[in-house]
Amino acid sequence: MKPRTPWLWVPTLYFAEGLPYFIVNTISVVILKDLGMDNARLALLTSLIGLPWLVKPLWSPFVDIFKSKRWWIVTMQLLMAVAVGVLAATLPASSTFTWMLILFVITGFASASHDIAADGYYMLALDEGRQSAFVGIRNTFYRIAMVFGQGVLVVLAGWLEKRTGSVSTAWSWTLLATAAILALVTAYHAFVLPRPAEDRSSGSKTGREILREFGAAFGSFFTKPGIGLLVCFLLLYRLPEALSVKLLYPFFSDAVADGGLGLDKAAFGMVYGTAGVIALLAGGILGGWHISRRGLRRCLLPMALSLALPCAVYLFLALTQPASVWTVGACVVFDQFGYGYGFTAYTVYMMHFADGPLKTSHYAICTGFMALSMLLPGAVAGYLQEGLGYVGFYVLVMVCCLATVAVTLYARRRVPADYGRVKKD
Repeated sequence: MKPRTPWLWVPTLYFAEGLPYFIVNTISVVILKDLGMDNARLALLTSLIGLPWLVKPLWSPFVDIFKSKRWWIVTMQLLMAVAVGVLAATLPASSTFTWMLILFVITGFASASHDIAADGYYMLALDEGRQSAFVGIRNTFYRIAMVFGQGVLVVLAGWLEKRTGSVSTAWSWTLLATAAILALVTAYHAFVLPRPAEDRSSGSKTGREILREFGAAFGSFFTKPGIGLLVCFLLLYRLPEALSVKLLYPFFSDAVADGGLGLDKAAFGMVYGTAGVIALLAGGILGGWHISRRGLRRCLLPMALSLALPCAVYLFLALTQPASVWTVGACVVFDQFGYGYGFTAYTVYMMHFADGPLKTSHYAICTGFMALSMLLPGAVAGYLQEGLGYVGFYVLVMVCCLATVAVTLYARRRVPADYGRVKKD
């Protein structure tokens, strides 16, 4: 049979990879806040349900040992569709948050397992040339899922809430539509995904051998020169953003009398989930181009400042509490553009440190620390905000910019002068 064109499955595969991630990490915040959870528990619990992405490097060997990558993809997509569907069906009748959190965790573990399988499958199903040719396509559709999850679904829930007069009913119908999309994608992939000859369980190696190799990869990672500096950099570079991100929707939705902006879900979906995502992507594109022209070392400090300092817009909003959605939107776009631009340096720095014979395993471990850098600050952010108020909280966020700058000044010393710069022929 003629091999199926990657256009048939690469876009849908990476849309399916992105959508559950944003359901667990963004939609969960909006739903739980709408249903009355206080900011302290909200930030803590929605940070903890992101734990699967932190520990996924630990169970990635099992995806190699058991079954094929294709099997993992289809099975995890089915599990995610079922979990989201059950959440939608039980949401109106939920009397506690416990059942909802369990379903979010199940979706998260399925999504993180799907990430591992999908990225491995991509490399098995395509040769090197097509891998390079379609990397932009996969990234684009992952980001389309980002807009859909953070923007379209939130706007839809806001529209349904106005029509039904019920928060739980609106989110139930929104999640039911999401589950239907995931189910359709699962059925489509069950028939369309190719079956590469190399995509099979690791029969040539025993589980013990794979785990031994995995342990060796961990051991070599933590003995690399500069490991202490790397860990500090990965944990502190995004500290201002990590503290503030879990409180964005609460800040948007809380009443003006309580220090918030008093905006509805539709405004949040348009401002943060749509315009903000577009600005984030534009900043990332500019950041990649800038590093390719000047190299990582010269770009690292300006990018760190770009990532950290725009958080001042939230302090401005907390102080002034503008009624204009356009003013709020301009501030969010400015912050997200700066974050997208500055985050590029973070990614390239991880690539620089992971470079070597075990770069795949070492980069995966770096992504674990990347997840931890968001989980730890996010877990305490709600308690800090409730204790300090929104103005005091955003003052603290700006103080944390000092940590970003300090760790960047040390980290840039270990970067070769021309690393990341495209060399002219």
